[in-house]
Amino acid sequence: MIDKLTQYQRADIPLPATNRLWPLYGAGFENLGVDGKPITIPMPTYGPDELLIRHDACGHCFSDIKVIYAGQNHPRIHRNMRERPVVLGHEVSITVVGVGAALRDQYKVGDRFIVQADIFYHGQNCSYGYEIDGGLSEYTVIDQRVLNGDHGNYLIPIRHAETGYAEAALTEPWACVIAAYQLRYRTAPRAGGTMWIIGTERAKEMYTFSQGFDEAAHPAKLLLTNVPAPFVAWLRERAAHLGIAVEDVPELPDPATVETDDAPVSPAETTGGSGKGVDDIILLGADPDLIERASPNLASYGIMALLDDAPMSRKVKLDVGRIHYNRWLYVGGASPDIAKAYSDIPARSTLKPGGRAWFVGAGGPMGRMHVQAAIQAENSPAVIVCTDVSDVRLDDLCTSFSLEAKSKGIEFICLNPMNKEAYTAAMASFKGTGFDDIIVLAPVTPVIADAATYLAPKGVMNIFAGVPRGKYADIDLSDAYLKQARVIGHSASTIENMRFMLEQAETGQLSPNRSVAAIGSLEAAYDGLKAVDETRFPGKIVIYPHIKPLPLTALTDLKDVLPTVAAKLKDGREWTTEAEAELLRVMLP
Repeated sequence: MIDKLTQYQRADIPLPATNRLWPLYGAGFENLGVDGKPITIPMPTYGPDELLIRHDACGHCFSDIKVIYAGQNHPRIHRNMRERPVVLGHEVSITVVGVGAALRDQYKVGDRFIVQADIFYHGQNCSYGYEIDGGLSEYTVIDQRVLNGDHGNYLIPIRHAETGYAEAALTEPWACVIAAYQLRYRTAPRAGGTMWIIGTERAKEMYTFSQGFDEAAHPAKLLLTNVPAPFVAWLRERAAHLGIAVEDVPELPDPATVETDDAPVSPAETTGGSGKGVDDIILLGADPDLIERASPNLASYGIMALLDDAPMSRKVKLDVGRIHYNRWLYVGGASPDIAKAYSDIPARSTLKPGGRAWFVGAGGPMGRMHVQAAIQAENSPAVIVCTDVSDVRLDDLCTSFSLEAKSKGIEFICLNPMNKEAYTAAMASFKGTGFDDIIVLAPVTPVIADAATYLAPKGVMNIFAGVPRGKYADIDLSDAYLKQARVIGHSASTIENMRFMLEQAETGQLSPNRSVAAIGSLEAAYDGLKAVDETRFPGKIVIYPHIKPLPLTALTDLKDVLPTVAAKLKDGREWTTEAEAELLRVMLP
């Protein structure tokens, strides 16, 4: 007799007439579900060019919490949620259980996939778990937005039958982590873009371009404000020769009047502009007031280049939300050759081999992934500092990774900033040298501002945590041209990142299962999301939509609830595909 697990894996169980899911009707946890519970609706129907899929596992993400609090004001929501509620859940592992007639030569029942969540269709963002119903449901329909989107097919096949459901689902957040170290930035002004050159009281009489302003590559439009006369003459002559449109801008606009680009940036893009705003702002001399007034004019992927050789009088209030979401970059240099400010020290996103790395807010789910990736990297840092305000999460992090780090010769340090005396003493040793890499996983602007003070020469701070646009941190931007330090940020992933991460998981090179901290059934999703909001667990929460009711349960508590599942954990604390298989054997209805 075929057991329930085998039938489930083959997807040859007769489909029910109903589908259970968690609708979100608007902002606030009070609008999640009905009376704090999922609802039951008829099984969705699917057309000839659509697939009916089963959600096998769904990871909770802090991005889900952002949607819960923002409701239909979230930039990825484009509908009336009261009339058409959102079903959250973008970290998913799925199985095909129904194939439309027009797709039967491409798909079959039992095919398994993960989903690249950042879906674009005809230029419109319709992400999975936002506009498209996500993993906090038993079943949903996959349509042409997913199968034939702007970047192709957003389904990525799971190649190995033994790949676990949670293991596959968590490749999505893991892909975001991997992508953070593969960010690419322009090393020259954008060809065909809009360039704005602004002079200050510290401007020199003459500058030049060794590239980016010639026949090979040049802007389409040039804006000029208070540029010294000799350089203006040179620019106008070159612009006339190259066919560049020139416009004088007598004064900088008030930042409050600037129309900014708040649309989500496609993760498939790397260095292209959005078409709204200025691609390159070049400041001749560094002036904090002018930086703050000019910055809101930057387009997505915009770069501001600062040309100076002396410190500024004060720190600059930087919109760190737009550094994260719109990929703004500040570069600089002391040379009169403007191109060198872009190209001499390109923005580096990979961790410096043998360097000093600091993970700020390391105890949470994403922080743990970053730390695990850093330790397991082929060219890992020599020093890894992990800070978190929760002793529980920090202790669990140290227990999980300290021995592994030591075995690779990495100095592994865990600190809680709330233990002020010990923290201050330990961090004082890094004030002189600084950190080559600072990964910020806490979306708190004072924390970001403080972390920036520890940047080493040529150091990079990556704002991984999604700080809302319009949130400012005081940053010493003199470091951009005196120390060649860089501040970057982003946390989405591409289809290529997802494929790479799935391959890493399926070949055993990196284990997403180590990120799991708690599990539950579909009924537990509400408690799971509250736990994410309250940072209750040191790792990921995974929901299994098709098992019998199981309260949100920490892996360490499984021994009291499901002892046969607990027996298959690694070292009594790490999730495994064997534990998952036992869970399904015991808990499938």
